[in-house]
Amino acid sequence: MSTTKKAKVPASSQLSDQEIQQTYSRLQSELQNLAAKIGELEQEAEEHVLVLSTLNEALADEPDRKCFRLIGGVLVERTVKDVVPALQTNRDGIRKVVATLAEQYKTKEAEFETLKREYNIRPAPTS
Repeated sequence: MSTTKKAKVPASSQLSDQEIQQTYSRLQSELQNLAAKIGELEQEAEEHVLVLSTLNEALADEPDRKCFRLIGGVLVERTVKDVVPALQTNRDGIRKVVATLAEQYKTKEAEFETLKREYNIRPAPTS
């Protein structure tokens, strides 16, 4: 897995080997979870873009055309002119969440790198 050696760290903030390993595993897991969530939300935003590109054509031609939207597991009938603004708002909200998660990922990654540097953690050779 990984090897750990204590580097130059003040005695008051020294962690035991087990605490270091737990912290390393926790940070690694959190990074993986954040990356998965970011990927999932980016895919959802991309789906919104595809739907919006199709509905924008319909909005230009027939704004009162019927369309169906799934809201909370219930399929509801609306018009294109009602659905497009809601989808744009949802897409923008998803993008903001992705940006926030990306910032959290960068912060967590910096914390992870600091831990690796402070305790001289290197991946163990696989043989």
